[in-house]
Amino acid sequence: MGIKGAMMAVSSKVDFFVSYNSADESWAEWITWTLEEAGYTTVMQSWDFRPGGNFVMEMQRALEYAERLVAVLSDEFLAASFTQPEWAAVFAADPQGLRRALVPVMVRQCQPAGLLSTIIHIKVYGMDENSARNRLIDGVRPGRVKPGHRPSFPGTATITP
Repeated sequence: MGIKGAMMAVSSKVDFFVSYNSADESWAEWITWTLEEAGYTTVMQSWDFRPGGNFVMEMQRALEYAERLVAVLSDEFLAASFTQPEWAAVFAADPQGLRRALVPVMVRQCQPAGLLSTIIHIKVYGMDENSARNRLIDGVRPGRVKPGHRPSFPGTATITP
């Protein structure tokens, strides 16, 4: 199921911290739920940062204990002041992407610039839910995503005179 309250986030590793702008909260909730359904553990601000806690300290702990950060990409995310340091800190810790620590999930058409533009993203907008779910889970899963069946031959069988 996922993290059961922010107390666990303080002292134990989780698979993903989901970083988002409030304009994309519904996408962040869908992504978080989908990851947890697939067996991953997560931390998400609206579910795990509880009244009485210190927002900045909760953010620091989430970044510290998460193995990877899902950045919910949109124009609003790219322009937000709190999301930029979150992804930048993760990028700085894994600049070559060897741990795939920064996982951008594009939920609306946008154009990441600078260093963020170099990170391969998962596009989930403009598709049905099942396709988006498959793309998200395939994207965060380790290793190759080789199809389970042989691809069809793309050439033609006709003979040209």
